Amino acid sequence: MARKASILPVKMSFEAAGLRLAIADINPLRLVTAAVKRTPKYTQIATSIREVGIIEPPVVAHDRSNRGKYLLLDGHLRIEVLKEMGATEVVCIISTDDEAYTYNKRVSRLAIVQEHKMILKAIERGVSEERIAKTLNLDIKTLQQKKRMLTGICPEAVELLKDKHVALGTFWIFKKMVPFRQIEAAELMVAMNKYTISYARSLLAATPQDQLVETGKPKAIKGLTDEQISLMERESGNLEREFKIAEQSYGTDHLDLVLAKGYLGSLLGNPRIVRYLVQNHREILVEFQKIAELETAAA
Repeated sequence: MARKASILPVKMSFEAAGLRLAIADINPLRLVTAAVKRTPKYTQIATSIREVGIIEPPVVAHDRSNRGKYLLLDGHLRIEVLKEMGATEVVCIISTDDEAYTYNKRVSRLAIVQEHKMILKAIERGVSEERIAKTLNLDIKTLQQKKRMLTGICPEAVELLKDKHVALGTFWIFKKMVPFRQIEAAELMVAMNKYTISYARSLLAATPQDQLVETGKPKAIKGLTDEQISLMERESGNLEREFKIAEQSYGTDHLDLVLAKGYLGSLLGNPRIVRYLVQNHREILVEFQKIAELETAAA
């Protein structure tokens, strides 16, 4: 009779609801120096909180060594600004993980997609565009561009780039591509870890005409002739095919490497085999040792 597989409970990273806490009960894990308070970033955050309020709550965890107290994992500048304003309480998100270094590795600084969502949330709350622009130190035209930034961008491409520091102009270039090409372009950006406008332009130049929104309008890429654009299209197509093939074979290659590393490790743990290799095949022993000493196959 087949045994039922046990289902392990999923551990939540955060408690279900935010909690209003006394700022005095929140212990910061790092000091906000006077030099930090003079930076443009601190000034922008201070202006934002004074004009709009806290949009992204600080993240804390229970202090296991001091009942009723909390460790501040993320939001040190926001808390410092609130202290300067004389605030005594703040709504926080409660993390179930009290390892600050682990949490901070998972959280990226405010990316442009996150900023876009923050702007929309502020507008939904009734904050005027002029006030938001002043808060973020932007001119009203740039703010309106950020507000409309994701119109015409497919959700799958947004998901791929949501925590990346992508240039604003990149999304306007993406709007010239059809949805599935946007996804391909986003995947290539992530794979190459390049999110610049110039790289987005090169992806546009390599996009076939039938994958553009305006298929009847010839591409005009500054500094490139029609022949150069055609060459880029062909080279890009070849590169993407090779990338997909490599991606598909990676899992098998990774497993083979793990097995080979384990097997070589057991061989090199046998003194008789090592002695034989030293005497007869020293160069092979050196290569075996290099593979066996890899920290992880993924590395």
